[in-house]
Amino acid sequence: MALRSSIARLHRPSTSSLKHTILTPPWLANSQARSMATVVPPVMQDSTSRSGPTAMVFMNMGGPSTVADVGPFLSRLFADADLIPLGRLQSYLGPLISRRRTPKIQNQYAAIGGGSPIRKWSEYQSLEMCKLLDARCPESAPHKPYVAFRYADPLTEEMYQRLLDDGFGKSGRAVAFTQYPQYSCSTTGSSLNELWKWRTRLEGKEPEGGGVKWSVIDRWPVHPGLIEAFAKNIEDQLATYRAEVRKDVVLLFSAHSLPMSVVNRGDTYPAEVSATVYAVMQRLGFSNPYRLCWQSQVGPSAWLGAQTQDTVMSYVKKGHTDLVLIPIAFTSDHIETLYELDQEVIHEAHKEGGTGVKRAESLNGSQVFIEALADVAAKHLSSGETCSRQMGIRCQGCKSERCLEQKRFFMNTQRDVEEVIR
Repeated sequence: MALRSSIARLHRPSTSSLKHTILTPPWLANSQARSMATVVPPVMQDSTSRSGPTAMVFMNMGGPSTVADVGPFLSRLFADADLIPLGRLQSYLGPLISRRRTPKIQNQYAAIGGGSPIRKWSEYQSLEMCKLLDARCPESAPHKPYVAFRYADPLTEEMYQRLLDDGFGKSGRAVAFTQYPQYSCSTTGSSLNELWKWRTRLEGKEPEGGGVKWSVIDRWPVHPGLIEAFAKNIEDQLATYRAEVRKDVVLLFSAHSLPMSVVNRGDTYPAEVSATVYAVMQRLGFSNPYRLCWQSQVGPSAWLGAQTQDTVMSYVKKGHTDLVLIPIAFTSDHIETLYELDQEVIHEAHKEGGTGVKRAESLNGSQVFIEALADVAAKHLSSGETCSRQMGIRCQGCKSERCLEQKRFFMNTQRDVEEVIR
């Protein structure tokens, strides 16, 4: 996230088209596509269906929709010890940092149009996915889209109350579908901790009526549809280069970085991001030289590198002026792409002579991507699995009791499954 130096003072040392049988509706006309936040009527739990309705809950970080929302967004973000651990002083330092950072970050959101588009795209993607699921999976239809953001509206607690209001508390099925394709305790893990917290607060340990029956799609880093969507956007950008230089364009895959303290604890994110990159390059036939780099480091403490901006400037100075940046861990545009990559990294590269530095389009409204979402969800719905087997094992250095209890809950919901591996 473009929060560079935000806690510096505190951390001074601190293939071909999809081959799955997905029914694809006609693509929306431009006027329809602009109406992203479509209002969906409530689907009550007594609707006629064999096992539906099914709530499909998209989980993501979220972003402030307006400049005025930046302050509350940052306040929640810096209060999250899963994402930005500040130790015993979290409750004091978090608000202090967020207040100091708000004016600068407000300027950045103003520069990208006055707010983050992540809610618009999340609501659009989830709605279109549910249309495909209704046709492909009639046994669990109707599928109702929900969005749960960790730090911005609609917050997890707002989404959960809507679920209960819509009748899903009476043993209704809900799927928590992370929109981070590669799992990290700092992202998906934090969202699941929040979901588990609000489930306990709003439903209790033994809910009347059975409670919401949860399952989780916790990672999908090498799904063929996801890989195809990334590959097509890369091919589209490569096509803008002259034919004689196209094969020499360097592909720079950029993902959000993690503190090395998290990496050394055993977080699976770096390995899963690398798996996505390799799968995309396989799909492209290893047509170009490529590297993986990491963006959005915060403060001077050790983070996973090499850093994206340093990588770009290093290559430009070495004469590699034709580069394509690929946001490989994001499923839509937000400040990390629209400001950090477009207005910081690429702008600086152009000033140094790297006029061939460009960025591949984000997934946003890609129909290939939406079909991939539907395929991931359909396979999960028919699998009978509560979550992936990977979710049941904790990071080697994890000491969080909250993480342990959250994993126990999601591993054991709906049916007895094996004990969480300690």
